[in-house]
Amino acid sequence: MLGRVNHIAIAVPDLAAAVASYRDVLGARVTEPQALPQHGVTVVFVELPNTKVELLEPLGDASPIAAFLQKAPGGGMHHVCYEVDDILAARDRLAAGGARVLGDGNPKIGAHGKPVLFLHPKDFFGTLIELEEV
Repeated sequence: MLGRVNHIAIAVPDLAAAVASYRDVLGARVTEPQALPQHGVTVVFVELPNTKVELLEPLGDASPIAAFLQKAPGGGMHHVCYEVDDILAARDRLAAGGARVLGDGNPKIGAHGKPVLFLHPKDFFGTLIELEEV
């Protein structure tokens, strides 16, 4: 069911500083910031040969990233995103196996313009999982 790792997401308190660090210190190619109000974040992607790193900054006080940063003010790994061929089939299979899908259980459109779902971290050993349909 799972495909390749699409990206690893890191929550950051200051997106501009994180971009400068990845671009100027590590020499990585970084995309332009993209505001995603429906997810409460502003994102950039660090483009790597084999995957991407998503840097997330809160967009608004109700952002789930704001809550994450209250617990980890310096930032940290937020989630791992895996690709799936059919997000609804994956959701149904996971739910049948007891995994909890966050939100209302229906996919939302993510930063890549594709359907995404998040799975409860308590069901996956403390790791928040995002699924993205390819």
